[in-house]
Amino acid sequence: MIKRKDERGLEDLRKFKIEIDILKYPNGSALINMGDTRVLCTAMVEEKVPPFLKNTNQGWISAEYSLLPGSTYPRTIRDIDKGRIEGRSQEIQRLIGRALRGCVDLTALQGTTIWIDTDVLQADGGTRTAAINGGFVSMYIALAKLYRNGKLPYFPVKNFIGAVSVGILNNEILLDLDFNEDFDAQVDMNVVMNENKKIIEIQGTAEKKDFNVEELFKMVKIGWKGIGSIIDYEKELLKNIVYSY
Repeated sequence: MIKRKDERGLEDLRKFKIEIDILKYPNGSALINMGDTRVLCTAMVEEKVPPFLKNTNQGWISAEYSLLPGSTYPRTIRDIDKGRIEGRSQEIQRLIGRALRGCVDLTALQGTTIWIDTDVLQADGGTRTAAINGGFVSMYIALAKLYRNGKLPYFPVKNFIGAVSVGILNNEILLDLDFNEDFDAQVDMNVVMNENKKIIEIQGTAEKKDFNVEELFKMVKIGWKGIGSIIDYEKELLKNIVYSY
């Protein structure tokens, strides 16, 4: 059996913590720690929608994602210095946006866009899943403030969501991979689910070997084990938020 560097079991999450309301200006903010991965997430309200939603009865949620230069070794070059957004960054921010829109009734946000910014302060695997979890928390806080201030007709979050990585390493399934585990993984997967065990998105790749349907089902089941714990943590953290602003 694989021995993990932090002595946790193969189906255990890394140490998990979210701090909220840590910044002055965003409508919602959260700093999430999943092991040594740290992501700063903010939610800010803009009273307009993208052109394709003009004259519709719908709002929008959009996400941006970036690795800060000091988040990796060697130093990560900023996208702005490259003159373009990296394909990986585009893929991840689209994933975050889809995940968050999937748990919100957008008709309650008429004429409003919620911008979710996720900046990786330290990367040690699972940055996109951490960004989804922290982005959800910051968005939830922002929507609670809008609702309490009479800007929304009802609180629009339909379900809590969570995200986690799962992989196969040395023919064993691992939950919540760190960088070294992810680097060596035979199969790499990210799972996003809501509190009703419904799948929002699965991204699975045969990095070094293919995998069968039975392994896929087992990875999703182990992924839910981690996501269930994440959602329980979010619910406890946010249990009084809707009525506290």
